[in-house]
Amino acid sequence: MGTVKLDAVVWGATPEEAARSYPADDLVPPGLRLTRAIGVAAPPERTWRWLCQIAVAPYSYDLVDNLGRRSPQTLTPGADRLEVGQTMAVVFRLTSFEAGHQWTAVTSSRGERLFGRVAMTYAAEPDRAGSRLVARVAVGSAGPVAHALAWGDLVMMRRQLLNLKRLAERVP
Repeated sequence: MGTVKLDAVVWGATPEEAARSYPADDLVPPGLRLTRAIGVAAPPERTWRWLCQIAVAPYSYDLVDNLGRRSPQTLTPGADRLEVGQTMAVVFRLTSFEAGHQWTAVTSSRGERLFGRVAMTYAAEPDRAGSRLVARVAVGSAGPVAHALAWGDLVMMRRQLLNLKRLAERVP
């Protein structure tokens, strides 16, 4: 009987997506790099628009990270008008973005107290079937705490990406 390898570092990403460099990688010291991705049967523009919704709500397990409030199931007008410095995903501060493609954020001072120095990039990449939603989480350390964070992030981000996929694939 074979063994099953459980990997909290990569979920859903192709080898190329996992090997690629992302803006988040440059914002924290070398440490743990987590890559999550999912195919979305929607054009990159629509997937991008849902990525911007992370400024409004986390879209993972609302009971855990949104105080029980349901993440909006429709697009919030103006959420795609990003500004450097704004809050993203509750404990991150937007550092850069390329409209229609990707945004990058780093932990706020509150987030850093909770999780350490972490940066993340979300991207909507074109794909034959529509788009790929790719997320890179760059953790500024690689010790036991970082590895525990990787498992928690896997659970939460998997749910987030599945929710964003479902919402982006709905016919507008």
